[in-house]
Amino acid sequence: MLRSGMVRGWVTLALALGAALPVWVLAQDAAPAPTPPAQTQPPPTLPAAPEQTTPPEPTDPDAEPEAAPGAETSSLELVRKSDTDGQERRIRIVKTGITDDTGIFALCGPQGDDPPETPTLAVFSETGPGGVRITIDKNVIRVPLAVVTQQQPEDGQEGSDGRVEASAGTARFLNPDEVPPDATDRLTRCEVQATPKPAPDTVFVTQGKTELKGQKLVYDETDGIARIDGPVTFQRANETDPLTGSSERIEVNVDAETTTLVGNVVLNSEGGRVSRAGRVEYDDAANLARLIGTPEQPAVSVKGGDTLRAGMILYDLDRNEVYAVKAEGGTITGEFVEEGDAPDTGSAAPATSPTTPPAPTGTPPQTPDPNTDPNASPLSPAGPAVPPTP
Repeated sequence: MLRSGMVRGWVTLALALGAALPVWVLAQDAAPAPTPPAQTQPPPTLPAAPEQTTPPEPTDPDAEPEAAPGAETSSLELVRKSDTDGQERRIRIVKTGITDDTGIFALCGPQGDDPPETPTLAVFSETGPGGVRITIDKNVIRVPLAVVTQQQPEDGQEGSDGRVEASAGTARFLNPDEVPPDATDRLTRCEVQATPKPAPDTVFVTQGKTELKGQKLVYDETDGIARIDGPVTFQRANETDPLTGSSERIEVNVDAETTTLVGNVVLNSEGGRVSRAGRVEYDDAANLARLIGTPEQPAVSVKGGDTLRAGMILYDLDRNEVYAVKAEGGTITGEFVEEGDAPDTGSAAPATSPTTPPAPTGTPPQTPDPNTDPNASPLSPAGPAVPPTP
């Protein structure tokens, strides 16, 4: 049903309108079952199927939803074309539920006297376990509510960019008598009400083994960065030394395909390593975090009596080991205590070197790795080769 330029319910209605709705919506339609041919003879009797004894596999809330017969999933893509490399990158939004009982999907296009270039609004809400799923680069984000603004595509262009606002909250369809005659809000005019309710730990972000939580996501086409407001908490699974941490927010740069923890970033390993920095570029797939120091928040990593400070510290996420990289013109400092000795906080002075900090006392010489950055210094000599300095 189309009311005041709004599409209620499933994408099937949008598809029936064809070009009348200039928005790129992907839908999965279930084809009707073919009518079986008439039987001229009764079919042979088949043995009864045995009862199922194995319980069904548990449902993965992050998996692509499978539509039941006669149902469709509702989804939309923003398409961003980078000014730097000209490549297209997509942000996909999906309502994982397949019924209207747990949420709604609505499109609101230009209506009345609106100019043709008026953006299309889309509302996704889902209270089921899968929520509304937003995929940005390596991150899969799950929220209860998302309101998407999509620009009209230019001539000859398939898809377009826009804006996403996502958080906890609900949405519902309005009855016609609930819409004031002088309503100016576009969603209200389309007989839709969205009620965001940002709250901590309601925006769930998954990147590989790492799970993060925040309270509100805003992506805007003006700079191509998705910002997730905190407080942000996260944890990374590890059989021997799990990692937890926190930051003030997360920034996902769609063009650069990077995910950065920003503001008072703290990484805590169960084995006792505590690392801090102003910014941390996080790449779960590469098992690497780059701790980037600022004048207000230098990069530092401490374990026991060993302390390492540098302009950049590379953090091996699997081993929870760190490597320092000297910024041009900067220094690396370290305080190292031989195993079994207690640190003397009253007299020990940090060792300072313009190139490489000293290795822990008692460590045998290591054969240099030709792939290792000459400016890098392993705090743990058993660690992997250091990636090239950015």
